[in-house]
Amino acid sequence: MIVWINGTFGAGKSTTARELVGLIPHSTVFDPEYFGGALSTLLPPRRLAEVDDFQDLPIWRRLVVDTAAALLAEVGGVLVVPMTLLRQEYRDEIFGGLAARRIDVRHVLLAPEETILRKRIDGRSEHGDPEADARVRRWCHGHMAPYQEALGWLTADAYTVDNSSLTPAEAARAVADAVLAGRATPCGIVQTPEPTRETLAAGVLLFDAQDRVLLVDPTYKPGWEFPGGVVESGEPPARAGMREVAEEIGLHLDAVPRLLLVDWERPKPPGFGGMRLLYDGGRLDAADTARLRLPGAELRAWRFVTESEAADLLPPVRYDRLRWALRAREQGTVLNLEAGVPVG
Repeated sequence: MIVWINGTFGAGKSTTARELVGLIPHSTVFDPEYFGGALSTLLPPRRLAEVDDFQDLPIWRRLVVDTAAALLAEVGGVLVVPMTLLRQEYRDEIFGGLAARRIDVRHVLLAPEETILRKRIDGRSEHGDPEADARVRRWCHGHMAPYQEALGWLTADAYTVDNSSLTPAEAARAVADAVLAGRATPCGIVQTPEPTRETLAAGVLLFDAQDRVLLVDPTYKPGWEFPGGVVESGEPPARAGMREVAEEIGLHLDAVPRLLLVDWERPKPPGFGGMRLLYDGGRLDAADTARLRLPGAELRAWRFVTESEAADLLPPVRYDRLRWALRAREQGTVLNLEAGVPVG
């Protein structure tokens, strides 16, 4: 199990985490902040210059998941992780990766009142270097606005502890009590086992009266997606797409959807890639749309979008797939793609 202590910079995460390991049996602190310094020596300067924050590096997010899983396998018990996560897509990616390894995450938010938080930030002095301390304080204040913007999803997702008037020991006791009593429940996120070989996946494109395509927002990975999923052993791919549509959004398609394209997705270690199929599920009328239902542990939202709007929501590999699937639909044909490029 992981107890993830979230909150903006200066909220008291690290001091609370150190107190918490004395209250939860067999617990260990794991601070992903250390990876930031390591990556500054591992990555070339040109790559580091492309981001403002180490969290924006996919390797950092992958290291957090892999190291947390390895630590739990090595020491067992509970990992206490004091780490700020203000971008929901990064929370999705990291917590989804942990869920895929069957690791429960108890998400806790330390949320002192803003005036008290700013006062604490102004009083920070931990480096013994006035210039370094001033840079840290500016960094913390600079993240107050993103923190305020993130509070909507944070407070809905995490067990919140107002530590405005609490010492670190008292805040740790509040967190420990919530975890041990079950009030801080396991994070509700789908547990999708990571593939061990190339996979076959089927997606279904569904349209509204304006020919906008339906996209869904998964909780367990970044970026939007089409309804669909991995084809199970012995399952016809088109039927797999129909099953996934029923499971994900509550719609039961009357007819087997028509194949639009086949795309071979190139393996990107540690991913395996595989074959991706897209089908035309047809148009949904107002009654169909009214019946849409989302499983909260798997999908956060749905929306109909134009092709150009999809470019801002889909990862590039999925957007290329959509773009060619729409061309195949217009032409009444089936396209064969390799890594998003038509061949043959």
